[in-house]
Amino acid sequence: MKRLKYLFVLVLLVIPAVLLSGCESVTQRAGTQDTWSRIEKRGKVIVGLDDSFVPMGFRERDGKLVGYDIDLAKAVFKQYGIKVDFQTIDWSMKETELKNGTIDLIWNGYSMTPERAKQVAFSRPYLLNRQVLVTKKKDHINNFNDMKGKVLGVQNGSTGMTDLDEYPKLLKDKIKGKSPILYDTFPNAFIDLNANRIQGILMDEVYANYYIQHQANAKSYSTYISNKMGADYFAVGMRKGDKTLKKKVNEGLKRLQEDGQLKKINEKWFGKASNFLGPVNYKIK
Repeated sequence: MKRLKYLFVLVLLVIPAVLLSGCESVTQRAGTQDTWSRIEKRGKVIVGLDDSFVPMGFRERDGKLVGYDIDLAKAVFKQYGIKVDFQTIDWSMKETELKNGTIDLIWNGYSMTPERAKQVAFSRPYLLNRQVLVTKKKDHINNFNDMKGKVLGVQNGSTGMTDLDEYPKLLKDKIKGKSPILYDTFPNAFIDLNANRIQGILMDEVYANYYIQHQANAKSYSTYISNKMGADYFAVGMRKGDKTLKKKVNEGLKRLQEDGQLKKINEKWFGKASNFLGPVNYKIK
């Protein structure tokens, strides 16, 4: 009887270890394998995105998913006869979702940074972006110094959050508590800004411009950009093992730029915005 109890306990200990080992091996394979043949076979590539990030990828009132990156991803994979399946994810978990193999690409205003480059491979950049401080005109905040003692909001996992830590003396050390309020989405941050619960949002310029332009009270906002914080570039993130996928995305973007389709997509969402095109050989700052 004691022997049976011993075996039962042993089984209980071994099974979780085996399952955990299996999960780790699947995750490791997802990060190192070249999955292009699998993507071709199923005829579908899975893109992870935050579906509230205007104008890159967002839902209209009827629930339809639209945006700059939506158009761009479809145009790239149309060249290969592959459908794009867009999957909404928690933006703060994007690299984990990619590593686990639940998505194939991060394509949603994804900035190239040294920290992210340690975890993912980047495509060539396709869009120029900067971080902008959005405030209400009534608060008379015209620069970072005017945020002294005031409350700042940023999206969790965003480039704005990274830049706060990278350039602490510019803004982070000035705000109340030297720590921002974190939001899952920018619309939630705007709700608090309009209610005066925060006095500023550090966010992507492309999002800020589009969002403000489409508000009834657009003239009530102010924006400020610090040249010291620098610019960044949007690119597509993928697993380091997906060398063929990276090549296909880069070749697709290159053809869209050469045949004028990229320019048309730019103008559709940003007007005449040739300055949004990033250089091909841009190095991560």
